[in-house]
Amino acid sequence: MRHLLDTQHLSRAAALEILDVAEDMADTQRREVKKLPTLRGKTVVNLFFEDSTRTRISFEAAAKRLSADVINFSAKGSSVSKGESLQDTAQTLQAMGADAVVIRHGASGAPRTLATSGWITAGVVNAGDGTHEHPTQALLDAFTIRKRTYGDGSRGRDLDGIRATIVGDVLHSRVARSNVWLLHTLGAQVTLVAPPTLVPQDVSGWPVEIDYDLDHAIAAGPDALMMLRIQLERMSAAYFPTEREYSRRYGLDARRLDALADGSIVLHPGPMNRGLEISAEAADSPRSTVLEQVANGVSVRMAVLYLLLAGERPETEREDAR
Repeated sequence: MRHLLDTQHLSRAAALEILDVAEDMADTQRREVKKLPTLRGKTVVNLFFEDSTRTRISFEAAAKRLSADVINFSAKGSSVSKGESLQDTAQTLQAMGADAVVIRHGASGAPRTLATSGWITAGVVNAGDGTHEHPTQALLDAFTIRKRTYGDGSRGRDLDGIRATIVGDVLHSRVARSNVWLLHTLGAQVTLVAPPTLVPQDVSGWPVEIDYDLDHAIAAGPDALMMLRIQLERMSAAYFPTEREYSRRYGLDARRLDALADGSIVLHPGPMNRGLEISAEAADSPRSTVLEQVANGVSVRMAVLYLLLAGERPETEREDAR
């Protein structure tokens, strides 16, 4: 794997390899000594042009548990805030000897520009670009669904037949886009539920069904219900009358939680707006996988960095990891 820029162009085989390697990484994290020597001598740069807590810390933990050296670069307070271009920043990182760059950027397409520009030789991982994609979030979501569905027998399994429903601010959500493509690639049936104003204008090419009624979608019996954060900071207009009205029609409250079919799980990419898109009862219920998603995120990002920087493992190392 040279770069990880999106899930739309990620093959089923490549996605399953990442998920299976993540299973191995998760096994190592249950040991007393969690650190592996795999990427010793490698340098991973977290290049974040947007604020982030979960994703940056998750990538940092993943890199450090693989024994890589980590450099955290925040645009705020850096030369970027003084007008430095992405090219100049990239060439600075190249001079520092970066082996992998994890980039979050407000402009859709910035990671692909970095990967294809020739400015750096490092592998590039997209940690979220504009409203485009967030591939490692989709991978950890798929990992979580697969783990809850198949348990210890999940290695090598896809999500064929799984019904996944994604609810909320699809218009501004890179998480939704990445999940749509990845879940479809893995065989899941995907439904989007949102007010008409929060559905992108042209989704005719997306492999999804659209529903504007959350109660109707829940009655259809989804195996996984993903509640998206309402991204008020990206909204420049009134996309719904009031927050109270949105919560009433599209929020996962205790009543809707009880209406979910047996075995259905609830996901949320975080951070959560409790009381808006999800109630405290739903967020803290046994169906909720929110904390599992955080833990699984480290394993998935360890897998991505491993495949990016170390390549395929020999069979003996595969067995040792298990």
